[in-house]
Amino acid sequence: MDDRLESFLRAKLRSAGRQVADAKRAYRDGRQAALADLPQDEEGRAKIVCRRYAERRAVSLDAAARPACFDADHPDCEGCVEDVRDGRVETW
Repeated sequence: MDDRLESFLRAKLRSAGRQVADAKRAYRDGRQAALADLPQDEEGRAKIVCRRYAERRAVSLDAAARPACFDADHPDCEGCVEDVRDGRVETW
């Protein structure tokens, strides 16, 4: 096989793989945010206000409805997770 053709095919396959991974991530994020009944950004991430830093964030939620920025050792993060689960978290 020609080296140029092989290089072209590898580049296209890598690009397709990245697109599939991005689509899976967006689907998972949207599904988790919808389960927690939170507003979402265009990529399906939950739009919350961080209690720890008092700033707007668009974050992915894991299966336990914890934001990606969750720190188990910080009390504000624990309170945020409780608020997400109870549907009381501040959103934007």
